[in-house]
Amino acid sequence: MTRILIPVDGSDNAIRAVQYVMDNARMFQPLELHLLNVQIPIVSGAVRMFIDAATIRRYHEEEGEAAMARTKTLLDAGKVPYTAHLKVGHAAEAIVATAQAHQCDLIVMGSRGLGAASGMWLGSVAAKTLHLSRIPVTVVK
Repeated sequence: MTRILIPVDGSDNAIRAVQYVMDNARMFQPLELHLLNVQIPIVSGAVRMFIDAATIRRYHEEEGEAAMARTKTLLDAGKVPYTAHLKVGHAAEAIVATAQAHQCDLIVMGSRGLGAASGMWLGSVAAKTLHLSRIPVTVVK
């Protein structure tokens, strides 16, 4: 069984990573697919003074679901089973930790996401994931 983790952030590059796995599904069979969205933590003391932890958690869940919506629709239409995960933290570290926790064989991700590094040839999250990961990482343009 091939276990693949696909980090998704709602970007076109993330959708292309999902499409890559779907297009090459025979190569990965049997396939166990994990989707991951990583939300940026809200660490400001001022925000936490006025907004309770439950509200912040709901915010992260809503943002994560919105970021994964297109991906889930694509996989559901293709009848590809998956498990979706939501984490809060630093993206590259969370991606690598989730891949390790689920004993993934491969990480497939877009070359750039929706972050501020969109002008670079390779996004900072992809570059850091490549650096931190002990398992293969496929970066899809």
